[in-house]
Amino acid sequence: MPRLTMPPLLDTIETGKLELVALPGRTDFLGKEVTPTIGFNQPYLGPTIRMRNGPLAANVRNELDWQVSVHWHGLMVPGEHDGGPHLPISPGKQWQPDMEIRQAPATAFYHTHIHERTAVDVYAGLAGALQITDGRDDERGLPSNYGVDDLTLVLQDRRFDSQGRMTYDLSMMDVMHGFTGDTMLVNGQVGAAAAVPKGVVRLRFVNGSNARIYSLFADAGRPLHLIATDGGFLPAPVALEILRLAPGERAEVLVDLSDGRPVTLMSGGDPNEGAIGMVGRVRGIIDQIMDRSFVVLPLAVDDRLSPRITEMPRDLGGKLPKLNGSVGNTRRFSLDMGMGGGMMGTGMMGGLAINGRAFDMQRIDLEVRRGAVERWIVGSSMLAHPFHIHGAVFQVVRENGRDPRPENRGWKDTVLVENETELLVRFNHTASRETPYMYHCHILEHEDGGMMGQFTVG
Repeated sequence: MPRLTMPPLLDTIETGKLELVALPGRTDFLGKEVTPTIGFNQPYLGPTIRMRNGPLAANVRNELDWQVSVHWHGLMVPGEHDGGPHLPISPGKQWQPDMEIRQAPATAFYHTHIHERTAVDVYAGLAGALQITDGRDDERGLPSNYGVDDLTLVLQDRRFDSQGRMTYDLSMMDVMHGFTGDTMLVNGQVGAAAAVPKGVVRLRFVNGSNARIYSLFADAGRPLHLIATDGGFLPAPVALEILRLAPGERAEVLVDLSDGRPVTLMSGGDPNEGAIGMVGRVRGIIDQIMDRSFVVLPLAVDDRLSPRITEMPRDLGGKLPKLNGSVGNTRRFSLDMGMGGGMMGTGMMGGLAINGRAFDMQRIDLEVRRGAVERWIVGSSMLAHPFHIHGAVFQVVRENGRDPRPENRGWKDTVLVENETELLVRFNHTASRETPYMYHCHILEHEDGGMMGQFTVG
């Protein structure tokens, strides 16, 4: 079994500068024929970008034959730096945002975000992981040796043909459910295992799949100790049997391998996959009689690696969100999946919308006041939809009338909506009509198909 490698580390801490190039490539995933792919600075995916608070001068060049962008998913930056669909980079051109990073340490995500091309281009490789750090992980007692006891894991599922080439052919069901694959990739690698020291290991999960929802767990009943959600650290580790992670979500966990025994990370079946996801929400019953679990990543102890951390930290220094004070507007959002509407420009079926309206680049859907806290109630009558808001963080208040799941109690920018979820959203950064923020389903086929809106903050 091949050894899992990490994405190259692009550390901007000393320089305050970031260079990315969108490139064409060719990748051999299965040891058969190569697949045409795209990536940032390499043939497939991009480097892990490490940054700290302060100025960051980015230079992004596009060497592809079509427009791309770079959305800093999880960075709290103004709309003019957010990298959404209103900030395309044409072939042969570059984009140079001078950003100011001001937020808590966290694991984030970056990917292209051109309307009606996001799904196909992210699938082909235009995505990567971000790390915002304050340099204090040793004080917290956390693993921090990149690629040794601190692993960045970009999770993706893909389909391949009989020659071993990655494929992306949308059927009507793929559009409605989102495109899911039958082969698991971690950091762009198939069938690899991670070698780790005999101690406490940190796993930074990034769900980079187009549509798959993971229910992560470790075999043999070993717990996953959740330490951070989208927006940063929790106050203390929380032991979980299952960690649910939807597209666009990130989470950091600790796993204790001090006993030297190997661990296999697994996932349960996707709740949206197949006809079960569309009809009656009976998937929980099906899962009780049919094991749909699969291997995500084996972890094997390598005695040649010296453990740095051998016990679980107690105090991570994070704070849970408390936005129940002054709340302004209450807004309701319905994530709609009508079955009509004809064919869209990408060949996708229409009917995907928010509040009955498909996305329109020329229409501003909301105007929000900077500094406001708003109550957003997001509902879905079909499927589970990961709901992402650009340029803002939020507190999950209620999920289907109940307290939020443990993985949703920290600061979030993406949350899986099943039936109804209530959020308190804080807007601290500006976005103009020329470069507005987006809110959308992060099933990428839904986003491209029209389940997206845009808003200004001023």
